[in-house]
Amino acid sequence: MESKRTEPVKEETASTSDGSIPMADVVAGAMTFLKTIAFLIPVYLAGYFGLSLAWVLLGLGLYLGWRSTRQNKEQSLESASYVLHNERDAVTAKSMFLTKRDLPAWISFPDVEKVEWLNKILKQAWPFIGQYLEKLLVESIAPSIRQSNTHLQTFAFTKVKLGEKPLKVIGVKAHTELDKRQILLDLHLSYVGDIEIDVEVRRYFCKAGVKGVQLHGMLRVILEPLIGNVPIVGAITLFFIRRPKLTINWTGLTNLLDIPGLNSMSDTMILETISSFLVLPNRLTVPLVQDLHVAQLRSPLPRGVVRVHLIEAQNLMSTDTILQGKSDPYVILRVGTRMHTSRVIDDTLNPKWNEMFEFVVHEVPGQELEIEVFDKDPDKDDFLGRTKLDLGDVMTTRVLDKWFTLNDVEKGKIHLRMEWLSLITEASKLDEVLQTNMAIASQKNEEPSAAILAVYLDKAQELPLKKGGKEPNPMVQISVKDVTRESKTCFNTNAPVWEDAFMFFVHSPKEQDVDIQVKDDDRQLTLGSLTLPLSRLLESKELTLDQWFKLDHSSPGSQIYLKVILRILYLDAAAGVSPCPPADPTSPNEPVKRAEDGKKADQIGDSVDPVEKKAEPCKPLHSSSDCHFGKESVVRIHLVEAEDLIAKDKVFGIKGKSDPYAVVRLAGKSFRSKTIDNNLNPKWFEVYEVIVNEVPGQQVDIDVYDKDVDKDDFLGRTKINLSDIMAKKYIDEWFALADVKSGKLHLRLEWLPPKADPLEIEKVMLINNATPKENKIDLSCAILAVYVDRAQQLPLKKGNKAPNPVAELYLGGVPYKTKTCTKTDTPVWEEAFSFLVKDPYVQVLDIQVKDDGKEKLGSLSLPLSHLLQADLLTVDHWFPLANSGTDSEILLRVQLGVLVPHQLSGRTVSTSSAVLSESDVTAGTPTFPDSEVFSHISETVENVHSIPVPASPPSASSRDLRQRLSTTDSKSELLDSPFGQIRLTIYYNSEVGKLFVVVHACRKLKSKDTCDPYISLILLPDKNRVTKRKTAVKKKTLNPEYNEKFEFEMLQEEAQKRKLDVSVKHTVPFMSLEKEMIGKVQVDLSIIDLSQGVTLWYDLKEDKASS
Repeated sequence: MESKRTEPVKEETASTSDGSIPMADVVAGAMTFLKTIAFLIPVYLAGYFGLSLAWVLLGLGLYLGWRSTRQNKEQSLESASYVLHNERDAVTAKSMFLTKRDLPAWISFPDVEKVEWLNKILKQAWPFIGQYLEKLLVESIAPSIRQSNTHLQTFAFTKVKLGEKPLKVIGVKAHTELDKRQILLDLHLSYVGDIEIDVEVRRYFCKAGVKGVQLHGMLRVILEPLIGNVPIVGAITLFFIRRPKLTINWTGLTNLLDIPGLNSMSDTMILETISSFLVLPNRLTVPLVQDLHVAQLRSPLPRGVVRVHLIEAQNLMSTDTILQGKSDPYVILRVGTRMHTSRVIDDTLNPKWNEMFEFVVHEVPGQELEIEVFDKDPDKDDFLGRTKLDLGDVMTTRVLDKWFTLNDVEKGKIHLRMEWLSLITEASKLDEVLQTNMAIASQKNEEPSAAILAVYLDKAQELPLKKGGKEPNPMVQISVKDVTRESKTCFNTNAPVWEDAFMFFVHSPKEQDVDIQVKDDDRQLTLGSLTLPLSRLLESKELTLDQWFKLDHSSPGSQIYLKVILRILYLDAAAGVSPCPPADPTSPNEPVKRAEDGKKADQIGDSVDPVEKKAEPCKPLHSSSDCHFGKESVVRIHLVEAEDLIAKDKVFGIKGKSDPYAVVRLAGKSFRSKTIDNNLNPKWFEVYEVIVNEVPGQQVDIDVYDKDVDKDDFLGRTKINLSDIMAKKYIDEWFALADVKSGKLHLRLEWLPPKADPLEIEKVMLINNATPKENKIDLSCAILAVYVDRAQQLPLKKGNKAPNPVAELYLGGVPYKTKTCTKTDTPVWEEAFSFLVKDPYVQVLDIQVKDDGKEKLGSLSLPLSHLLQADLLTVDHWFPLANSGTDSEILLRVQLGVLVPHQLSGRTVSTSSAVLSESDVTAGTPTFPDSEVFSHISETVENVHSIPVPASPPSASSRDLRQRLSTTDSKSELLDSPFGQIRLTIYYNSEVGKLFVVVHACRKLKSKDTCDPYISLILLPDKNRVTKRKTAVKKKTLNPEYNEKFEFEMLQEEAQKRKLDVSVKHTVPFMSLEKEMIGKVQVDLSIIDLSQGVTLWYDLKEDKASS
């Protein structure tokens, strides 16, 4: 059968070979003849019209250039496609035999994680993405193009094919250590696509298109802010840190764009268009939740500003070959889309510019300073070399003064000094900055910037109408000095919403203004104006104004909403003390030493290359924490009671009651209340505390359930927006339960931002003790923010191998851990953590640096009481590590913020009084309207109001007061007790007839090693030991914290006759010979005014009976 079927084919083949010519050959021959005629026609026409032979040669040159460009593009596309889809062969075996020129330029080996699963998803979804693109172009974009111009009414997409080769993600790198409120991803993208898009304008017989595109670059994706509700991420922001590499293969009429000269121009124009949307500082932001400040996400405050001093260059190449001439060098400096060009220095190979430039830095690590040196020529400028530097290095060292080798040329080096300017909110630093800038201006004849201004243009309302009552097309012009920026135009509305952002450098904030003009889109009709002096910002909190502003020269109700932020550009003077100097050519082994008289070091000579010498690394004197550090607040949630809940329990068909409990959730934290049995009107009186960031979209979620044997029944829920708590500071309301027929919940919600006021700590602790709470937690009086920056000279492992350091932090039983830095004895963590602080007088921050979390490399114990004596309750410097190397240190910024409750906020309390008056504590009484709740709290308030508070003369400074905060407790507090100390609060409540004893903590207990201490209390005499109480056991610590309260029911007269026997004991195993008693103290209550109460440190003494 097979032989029969093949016979006709053989016959047909034979017949064609007998003499007949195939049709395909005829067509091919005809096309070759026509192409030859087409090539000869221009030559014939040139002769016919008498044109010079030069025109023929010019045309031939253009054709050959076009053909060469096309071939190079096709070859590059084929090579890149092969490498992308045969990655293993291309970058392993074959790459050993290929030069760098043979491989595509985008091939690199970045430090990323491969995500093949994501590439599989893209490959599977690529055809459907193509279908969507085709519909978008044909059904949406094409009609809008036809309507935009009468000449394009016949415009159409004739072919839209995304191709079979999908976008590929080479790798992903995640940065989670920079900011705990965001997730930052770097996606290394590579697209070598066989995309085909053809367009046609039938009216003019015009066809054009694209066949093949290459795009390679790193796309940064920021997921922020992180919120405690679905979808977890508030918005997605996309941008390229650097301009991607782009190659486009044109077809049809756009083939002309491949002519040399037009080729680079067309690709550059397209790249500039992409940059205007997706390259820093431009971002694409997609909000996922409502009430987000999109403009602030699209244009956030920068990380800092880099001031670049372009000093000089040496040994540049000579490109002017006439009589072995020199060059006319100039420099182009670029960060993202921002570019500066230096002046041209004529006829020299060792130019000295001494110019200064400033760049805004948005992303570190990532953004780079790119420097290119050119020789100025009348035609095309010659290339003299390039170099680049990650600006993260400048941020780390603060000041970087260094020679850089020029790449891609035979020789040449350039001298730069770069300074990292932090953005601060301390207006008091402005005069210092202005004085420094005046000194720089006198040397360089250039005025440095003293501040940076961010203007977030939100919206306007009730703008005046145009003539005839027509709606205007408003746009805004914002000017600072001689720099003017324009917003987008909102069409046909007098209530526009722009959501734009603008940045300006400011030289003199005390004298300059911001001029804002709202105009119609023709720029002729002014709809309103506003002049805002920057001096007003200097007097505002956080140097920020966020409000409505009334427009001048407009209608009566015209307003514009702006958020204007000023930040001082501050070069840390301490960091400038030890900048990295250029190497000294006269000394091959030592860096340049500064002259004692403060003059600059001698200029580098021509005989020695300074790049060969490595400058010593700079040691930052302060941490690199950003402006968000220490800005977290605390939300305190009082779960009081509920009423009219649904009865879910049924017994023999008869409706009973419920056993309700509540679940409270906020910012990823969850709390569950106790269960109140058989009650439809439960009273909890429980308190919870959560550390939160000021990001929109967060909510307090509370669900109420009925506890059952099998599945708990739902009794309702309520939600409170965090923004409402922030605005009101304190809320005491009943909230209706949703999704059920009946039920309401009584809550008190407090917003507690941190304050650097040590005078309030004792008062806050008194108020916290007076707050009713059934879950027996100790309320926090402060929040501790810790920024773990870096460590240096950690001990090496065996064999002098570098360790893998990780830092572990502990405070009050709460642990945190940094990332692990691999194979280094100088780790850089740059991570921030926050802790709730119960009692800063006794609590200690413990930090342990370990190798892979196992072997200890060093430790640090920092008593929080040290912060009470620091300015702004903050320390920021290097700390020596114990149990480590001789020079091992860790760089920390530790900041304490006092959580002032609503009872004390906005009210001045005299510190000259020895006690806190009753009116001070009960100032918050009206916030407890319920009589039962008030009676519950009144017993505690009655006792707390008379507990002594450290006194201070009115003339004493706050520093003196901080140093004496603890002296009123006990003189022994300042001394070292051989057995340790214990802190107690003792007072009597006459309303309930009870004696209260609060055991706060112990410190410096005497023990050979760590122990497991607990406290035993008994009121003597007590033959039957009915008054014996004891605390919980604290494991492996010599500084235990208890904060437990005990009560003894008796008359005050009887209590005055007793002695409180306090024993600190160590838990020992049965039949152990180890000594159980650590120390004890007896407090004679007859010498204490129990109605006033007392809080003291007591020295522990040896137990004579046991000895």
